[in-house]
Amino acid sequence: MWKQKLATFVLVSTSLFAQRGRPVDKPVHVKSAQELQGAIATVDQIFAAEYAKENLASATVGVISGPNLVWTKSYGLADIEKNIPATKDFHYRIGSITKQFTAVMMLQLADAGKIHLTDPVEKYYPEIHRVENPYKWSPPVTLLQLATHTSGLDREPGDTETYLTGQVKDWEKTLLAALPHTKFAYEPGTRYSYSNIGYAILGAALGRAAGEPYIKYVEEHILGPLGMAHTAFEQNDEIMRTLAHGYIIRNGVADPKPSATDLRDGRGYKIPNGALFTTVGDLAHFVSFEMGDGPEAVLKKSILTDNRSRVYSADGELSFGYGAGFMLYRHDNTTAVGHGGSVAGYVAGAYFNAASHTGLIFLRDAAGKGFRNDAVMAAIAALSK
Repeated sequence: MWKQKLATFVLVSTSLFAQRGRPVDKPVHVKSAQELQGAIATVDQIFAAEYAKENLASATVGVISGPNLVWTKSYGLADIEKNIPATKDFHYRIGSITKQFTAVMMLQLADAGKIHLTDPVEKYYPEIHRVENPYKWSPPVTLLQLATHTSGLDREPGDTETYLTGQVKDWEKTLLAALPHTKFAYEPGTRYSYSNIGYAILGAALGRAAGEPYIKYVEEHILGPLGMAHTAFEQNDEIMRTLAHGYIIRNGVADPKPSATDLRDGRGYKIPNGALFTTVGDLAHFVSFEMGDGPEAVLKKSILTDNRSRVYSADGELSFGYGAGFMLYRHDNTTAVGHGGSVAGYVAGAYFNAASHTGLIFLRDAAGKGFRNDAVMAAIAALSK
């Protein structure tokens, strides 16, 4: 899904950064819904057109300006079988956007002095040595390398399907079983290589460093303080009442079975890297926080801003980079910071433009053609003018 052309690490040079790689933190005028009226109309046109290309199941889109969700709209049916239209109150699965919450946990623990970003993972999670490392001469893998996908670990363990099922409460046991079947794709610290199991290891290590389980920590120190009362790592009664049913689109037919099976069987080891359920309203709280409009009790704005200076090139054109828990896209003069995600039957994205202090969320309960990246960037560009 994401670009995988690899290059030597180069600090991405964009309008987000000032000299010496430090972020520009200028006062920003937060636009009202009325001021964004024309841009919102453009966003609506873009996503309506994208949805029309494969108008099955549903999509929900939201626009954020500063601390406010200023517009949201849903297209299509959240439940095709029962003919139920989607609304802003429906839950969707957001897959790898979960990685951003894991990265915030890491930054919080570093700010509290409980970890250093350059700490070796083995300090908290010695079980990482169950992954056979052919690069005996390389220094130990660090927390920051896991967070930036520069650890060299493969994307998934071998025999992946074996480790993708299991209850959420057992995710660390599943991870432990997967480690001996995981390999290094590259020498640690030498290049970007997206790793889901790397983020699972990161979540396990951070839980040890925090002295409390990963899920409990995220719920109490991130979701709760941000007011994300409708966000969870596994389905509950509320989520099951308002969950947009996931569908796999093949040849114009929406198949609900793969998504229902995935929901029933659990996520296996994929908790810190892809388990969250949320709504557009809740995710808007997180996007506002990432832009610096959230409570500083969760994380200081200065830390979030500084974190955006830590971006490594993931392609030779410098149009896509990855930082500590976020993606950065650049198209013409527009940059977008955030993350995308996918789970069986679901596709999601949550991005913002720092210069204009505007953000965009899209949640889709159909995995097929998806929304084209250039369309998403066009919507962000419209909001950023």
